Amino acid sequence: MSQLRKVIIDGKELEVPAEMTLIQAAEEAGIEIPRFCYHERLSIAGNCRMCLVEVVGGPPKPAASCAMQVRDLRPGPNGEPPVVRTNSPMVKKAREGVMEFLLINHPLDCPICDQGGECDLQDQAMAYGVDFSRYREPKRASEDLQLGPLVETHMTRCISCTRCVRFTTEVAGVSVMGQTGRGEDAEITTYLGALIDSEMVGNIVDLCPVGALVSKPYSFTARPWELTKTETIDVMDALGSNIRVDTKGREVMRILPRNHDGVNEEWLSDKSRYVWDGLRRQRLDTPYIRENGKLRPANWGEALSAAAAAMKGKKVAGLVGDLVSTEAAYALRLLVEGQGGTVECRTDGAHLPAGNRSGYVGTALIEDIDTADKVLLIGTNPRLEAPVLNARIRKAWMGGADVVLLGEAADLTYEYEHMGTDRAALEHVAGLDMSELADKNCVVIVGQGALREADGAAVLAMVQAIVEKSGAKLLVLHTAAARVGAMDAGCTTEGGLKAAVEGAEVIYNLGADEIDIAAGAFVIYQGSHGDRGAHRADIILPGAAYTEEPGLFVNTEGRPQLAFRAGFAPGEAKENWAILRALSAELGATLPFDTLPALRQHLTAAVPHLADIDVVAENAWQPLAQAPLGKADFRNAIGDFYLTNPIARASSLMAELSRMAKERQAAPLAAE
Repeated sequence: MSQLRKVIIDGKELEVPAEMTLIQAAEEAGIEIPRFCYHERLSIAGNCRMCLVEVVGGPPKPAASCAMQVRDLRPGPNGEPPVVRTNSPMVKKAREGVMEFLLINHPLDCPICDQGGECDLQDQAMAYGVDFSRYREPKRASEDLQLGPLVETHMTRCISCTRCVRFTTEVAGVSVMGQTGRGEDAEITTYLGALIDSEMVGNIVDLCPVGALVSKPYSFTARPWELTKTETIDVMDALGSNIRVDTKGREVMRILPRNHDGVNEEWLSDKSRYVWDGLRRQRLDTPYIRENGKLRPANWGEALSAAAAAMKGKKVAGLVGDLVSTEAAYALRLLVEGQGGTVECRTDGAHLPAGNRSGYVGTALIEDIDTADKVLLIGTNPRLEAPVLNARIRKAWMGGADVVLLGEAADLTYEYEHMGTDRAALEHVAGLDMSELADKNCVVIVGQGALREADGAAVLAMVQAIVEKSGAKLLVLHTAAARVGAMDAGCTTEGGLKAAVEGAEVIYNLGADEIDIAAGAFVIYQGSHGDRGAHRADIILPGAAYTEEPGLFVNTEGRPQLAFRAGFAPGEAKENWAILRALSAELGATLPFDTLPALRQHLTAAVPHLADIDVVAENAWQPLAQAPLGKADFRNAIGDFYLTNPIARASSLMAELSRMAKERQAAPLAAE
């Protein structure tokens, strides 16, 4: 347990852990100290010196509060708590001097800088800058870096805080950035001009305290005060990252991460951050009906009447896609089961046990990875399936955790022990003596790739046996944001996807674009983009995308979170639950709600834990019956990180990133 020490900061006495830095202790006292290089999730650099404070009784010069711990302070002559001042004349003069040095070479770009309005240097220059410069020498200039299509660089503005270097090296795990030269020749650059091969590059834009690194797709499209900011939830993977969607009119201009220590900390993957241009392209904005082999535009009355006529008296199967809110999935289940049909959300064929939350969610929190001594990965590549979660595993590894992988070998940005690629390796691990793990914190993470084969249920049963034997916690890593919520809402069929669609005369496809529906069945597609599902459809009902309707999403650890509407759907597209409610009236089997709050009330009455927003329910442990394993190798669920859903496939930026990733992976060939 950490030792507590008393310290007086600006007259406030407080007791804090001795290992706290002065800048952290000041925050505990509600005092903000300016900083450029310090960041609470990165190592301490002590570069910028903006956080200088006065230590009473210490050296007769200011001290960097980010690099000095409370334990380093000496008590007063009679044993009084040490005194720190953050606003004395000495501190003010020191900070003004630091600001003057920072601005020697910084260009006066503020009117044309894309960081204007949310620039730390601009804000702090207002407090500590002066209205003239004593320097008449020419300003230093630097060449801009080429970092690809996501990050635009203006390196003349760089103040060498090294946040980007520390992030890429420590969090993203890619050692390609650094600082070369000394003094006036010092500059941040990449090794031999290399691109940053990471799925989390966009975070360096947030970290940069000046306008040296800005978002290339967003550049010069809006100022921050023009934007409407909506706090919501990301659906590009199953992590449920907390995001802020900034809109200008009806258009999404950018997506930024929000801090949530239990989920994504303050990081965001590049796909989640930059997929917004896919919200503008390939959109379904009017209903369509297929006649004589061709789709023709229709109005809502025609389309709903045609859909109702097609469903009446037929065997109906409902499919729930990867980006669907829990309310829409539940409404589809009520609608289809009211017609005597069945609904299935496990469209990738994963053998997840219906009704057994310890089997399809697990028992671990994402936060448990932080304190893990051992992490076992089974049939997953978290770098592609959830890059922010992978960064968390890397953080645990840097803290001393051992990582073991069963499955396809890949560059995960950290070292791991590779125990094999097939079911035999899983049986070998299950047979090991695990008595030494009894007093350790262990987390087992199983991916969807391990559960998709015919023996997926047997694999999950053996994983549960390993969890029981080792005393570990289990985390089922999903790839679809909608999956856990849809399973909570009961959108499953005995026998899975095959049983659901077998013999179905009508298939109601709610945004399932990752599967091919065989010829024969009449298909009603409800979704936001003209992707694979719309191409196969006989009737198309245009729905809203995840930024255009409020909805409940349950992440991979089982945490319900609320997404909110940031803008409105284009054309005649409607909210997904409202389309299902209108169709139920056409069918003469009206669903028991008229508003979204009424639907949520109905849903939470059926599934009470969904009412506890941002709370992870404890799941009762229900082990599955053991069954014989097959002989196949584990295959990861995601091949192309950038093109996993219809919104991403509609994005030209994601297409470019996908192409660049494939080019990097292709081995160079020498000439004959």
